[in-house]
Amino acid sequence: MSATHEVLNQAPPLVGFSTADDPALLEALRRDGGGWGEPEVRDLGARAGSAEVQDWARMAEEHSPVLRTHDRYGHRIDEVEYHPAYHRLMDVAVESGQHAAAWSETRPGAHLVRAAKFYAFAQAEPGHGCPISMTYAAVPALRAEPGLAAVYEPLLAARTYDFGLRPPLAKRGLIAGMSMTEKQGGSDVRANTTQAVPDGAGGYVLTGHKWFTSAPMSDVFLTLAQTEEGLTCFLVPRVLPDGSRNPLRLMRLKNKLGNRSNASAEIEYESAMAWRVGEPGRGVRTIVEMVNVTRLDCVIGSAAGMRAGLRQALHHAEHRRAFGAELVDQPLMRNVLADLAVESEAATTLAMRLATALDRAEAGDEGEAALRRLGLAVSKYWVCKRGSTHAAEALECLGGNGYVEESGMPRLYREAPLLSIWEGSGNVAALDVLRALGRESGALEAFLAEVGTAAGADARLDAAVDRLRGLLPQLTDPERAQLMARRLAEQMTLVLQGSLLVRYSHPAVADAFCASRLDGDWGHAFGTLPPGTDTGPILERARPKDAR
Repeated sequence: MSATHEVLNQAPPLVGFSTADDPALLEALRRDGGGWGEPEVRDLGARAGSAEVQDWARMAEEHSPVLRTHDRYGHRIDEVEYHPAYHRLMDVAVESGQHAAAWSETRPGAHLVRAAKFYAFAQAEPGHGCPISMTYAAVPALRAEPGLAAVYEPLLAARTYDFGLRPPLAKRGLIAGMSMTEKQGGSDVRANTTQAVPDGAGGYVLTGHKWFTSAPMSDVFLTLAQTEEGLTCFLVPRVLPDGSRNPLRLMRLKNKLGNRSNASAEIEYESAMAWRVGEPGRGVRTIVEMVNVTRLDCVIGSAAGMRAGLRQALHHAEHRRAFGAELVDQPLMRNVLADLAVESEAATTLAMRLATALDRAEAGDEGEAALRRLGLAVSKYWVCKRGSTHAAEALECLGGNGYVEESGMPRLYREAPLLSIWEGSGNVAALDVLRALGRESGALEAFLAEVGTAAGADARLDAAVDRLRGLLPQLTDPERAQLMARRLAEQMTLVLQGSLLVRYSHPAVADAFCASRLDGDWGHAFGTLPPGTDTGPILERARPKDAR
């Protein structure tokens, strides 16, 4: 072979590492009652970093789902065909309890351990995480109808992935979806036009069109439809108890920017059978329980994407030379990598804290329930929005190599905006912060109490909290409050992240965060941390150690 084809100055494949090799993740588990799950999280992280699972991720992404509306004889079947790699990813996710298993776990810290697993495995391939997340989130909403919950919850929590269209109660485990969005309303679900009419036998008949329904091969869906009493929540099975197909017509699959391994469809309800969940006319109140849990997974997923991008950037920089030195040893590249690492750790630490708040809220702690409500609202806005910017900078660290599909970086880049859009894009999330402040008793007090536990530890954090307090009186004017909503959500997230890092992270990480994000010694792009930042410990915490 010609010498021109000798491969030089390229990073080796990044395989054989563990996505759970993450100090911020493991420290959160040990600190907040999830230490018992660390061995499982470590095992799952090692599997996520294996060559086998990385091949599954690549194949599931490259071979998108295919819609089969009819069989070869002309019978209507409305099925989606997935690549086998997708099913393998789902097998692992369900068997490891990333779906609804946490709701049946009696040990403390169950939701934190589940969050850690979801974080670790989503770094391998994020698309399959959508149905896993919806199955997790379906349980608290379904509990609004105890009779249905008693029947379906054990199957939603079962650690068996039983794919295929069969009567739900005849299966060993179930996957749940959600079907709310309509073309005329989007996030404004109160504008939904799908109609639900009682069938006289305790059920309802649904007629309408849903504009965006992910994972359409799920066994059951939570959906919204109009009744005489108003918008109401319903449980819709894909297959009826007698084995016949419920008439959910898959009109087409969406051609999406990212999330390509997971199918999303437009669905037509042609007199589909359904059962009511919760009180008539209180559908939004019922479904919001599902929305709040999926928002937690949006934050976790964004943090997972940041960690995955950071790992790739570090690995490349450690094995690439430019201008006579390793990239990772060059001051400007170290600044960029450290900045990405600080953003990643802040997101991870906050995501795990919110999962802990869910655990404590489930145990009856009203203050933690209030913190979770407001903390999720601000984090859904800021952390998820930062995901896209982080992915772009991490990709750029690889230069042209990162722009090529084989690097995996384009998949991260395409996926990132979804988590900011799903369950309410920027304005919806920011306005929800105002809603939580105005309607949720004790939410602001719980938030300030959490931030206040770090009072006196860092003057820059204290000053940022004072500035935030100064914004709050301006919210009394509704129009001004709307204009301030994004800035408010951003500042609230930053002080919450700062307080967590000051208390729990390495001093170098906390110092860099407070100097840049809170004290303003920072530019408008990553790689603008102030001179004198101690990048060594920051990068050491982030480095994929098992891959060196």
